[in-house]
Amino acid sequence: MDQLTTDAGTVPIGLTKEAPNPEVTSVKRLLALLDKTSKSCRTYGATNPVAQKFFNQLFEELSAHLATYSKLAFLVQRSELYFNQEIVYKTEQDASNESVAFKLYSDGVRELTFLEGITAETLSYLLDSLWDSLDPEENDDDIVTRLWSKNLPTITIVTAEEIAKSSTGDDAFALPTVKTMAAPESSLRDLLDQEQAKTKKEQTGGTDGSNPSAGKAASRFKSGLVGYEVLEEELASLAKEIQAESSRDNTTYLLDMLTAILASEKTPAVLTKLFSLWGTIIDSLLAHGKWSAVDSMLQLLQDATEIRQDLGDDHKKQLATLMENFARPERMKMIETYLNRLPDGTAAGLQSVLLSMTPTAVPALCALLANLNSLTHQRVVIETIEILAKDQPDAVLRGLSDRRPLYVKNLLSILLKWNNPRFADAIEKLVRYPDVQVRKEVVRAIGILRPNGNGIKLLSCLNDAEESVRLAALKLLMSGQYKVPYSSWTPLVSADIFMDRTLSEKRAVFQAMRATSGDEVIPFFESLFTEWSWTNRKKKEELATLAAEALGKLATPSAIAALGIGQKKGNASVRQACALALAQTQRQQQFKQAAS
Repeated sequence: MDQLTTDAGTVPIGLTKEAPNPEVTSVKRLLALLDKTSKSCRTYGATNPVAQKFFNQLFEELSAHLATYSKLAFLVQRSELYFNQEIVYKTEQDASNESVAFKLYSDGVRELTFLEGITAETLSYLLDSLWDSLDPEENDDDIVTRLWSKNLPTITIVTAEEIAKSSTGDDAFALPTVKTMAAPESSLRDLLDQEQAKTKKEQTGGTDGSNPSAGKAASRFKSGLVGYEVLEEELASLAKEIQAESSRDNTTYLLDMLTAILASEKTPAVLTKLFSLWGTIIDSLLAHGKWSAVDSMLQLLQDATEIRQDLGDDHKKQLATLMENFARPERMKMIETYLNRLPDGTAAGLQSVLLSMTPTAVPALCALLANLNSLTHQRVVIETIEILAKDQPDAVLRGLSDRRPLYVKNLLSILLKWNNPRFADAIEKLVRYPDVQVRKEVVRAIGILRPNGNGIKLLSCLNDAEESVRLAALKLLMSGQYKVPYSSWTPLVSADIFMDRTLSEKRAVFQAMRATSGDEVIPFFESLFTEWSWTNRKKKEELATLAAEALGKLATPSAIAALGIGQKKGNASVRQACALALAQTQRQQQFKQAAS
């Protein structure tokens, strides 16, 4: 397999990785820390406490490394740094133009060496030179020139120009092989110094005719030509970087700029103007549904006092006001307008934005929920209200009186998620709500919030015009978890319209009476067995049959006695129903005895 080389085509870089060793591990850790320190200084400024913490850690670990190994030298490529033929630093794919490797490479540095005895001032100057954070009146922003002008004794560099000047372009000059580079004392600087000494010797003493090619080589070294070879792969990589930068989201770019200003700006007047500008930007982002961008900005505002611990009281007050006024009615209207205009639009990041609000925003969120058309967007707001209003439910409870059924159903779903019995009274008031679906949801809610006890409220649902609502209430009453006195059942079962209800509903009513009133219903059921009537005779016989079935399931001594009376005094169909019920009772008793 061919070996990789540097851009000048002179230094072969082996592909085979050597076994990990402590020095390589230390170098990797140092370069990762150098990258982190550079990013924090560039984002927050060198004086920021976070940046200072990373810098101090970098200086301490670099000093310890140099005390052990005396120097640290690594080769620089466009997106990697190499140490002893091994990649010890690699640029992230989407951040090549912000990496240490790219910055050094683009300014012409091909090798950087740290020597033992480096000071914190020297390291700080290197970082400032790297990211142009020195005196703003300094016109020269070239790293090489800045480092050379300081003549730093503990930092040395090799530049692309030096390599190019030492290269003939053919095979007249080539740096030693990988084996030479692998030698402990070798570095690009050592190799260049050796080659320059060799060239000087050839120019002074090697042109006497004994070496005909020496003069030619010397003249070629004097040409002063400087050039760079750009490979096809490098061109393609550059094209991708340009395309990525051109297609970068303008909103993200703008927010990055504002973040940088917040982190570095020292002028109070400029900061005041920046904070006032943010309110306008938030409005614009909300109007265009940029939820993720709004979330990022709100997070930045929340962390601003930590990023800038030097902010004055006026600026802190501005930040607090921005957060407190985030849920202004006009902003909620912007959110509503955008979501209703694009009902299928993405809701990614919307909940994070809404959760940035305080509980005081719950009434506004309830109004937003009431006016949204998309079920997807409604679910997002519902989940937000569940979190923010849990300890302050008044706005949700007030909304139950609204005349919009879907909105009320959504509020009921929130109350059921909280599952607090104290909300049952407010929900029970909706048993006569105009919408059928809401009334059915109310019955379900009563069963959840009050799963046992007094069933009078459920009994009021049995006069509902919708059969499905009545059956839902009866299902709960038949469970045996509720108590209802027989006197409360009398108005229902004594009404003439009761006999016009379906057979299944009448059976459910009698079973619910048995489950909630017990032996109290026996006199009523027994009267059905012996009652004679010339009107509605068939329907009354039907009721007597259903009464016998209910008493059979009650199976108390009084119930068995009533069935015996019916078996003796009832007509043929009643006697048969009572006989079947008694037989069922006997089977139940035998089963219980066998089980015991």
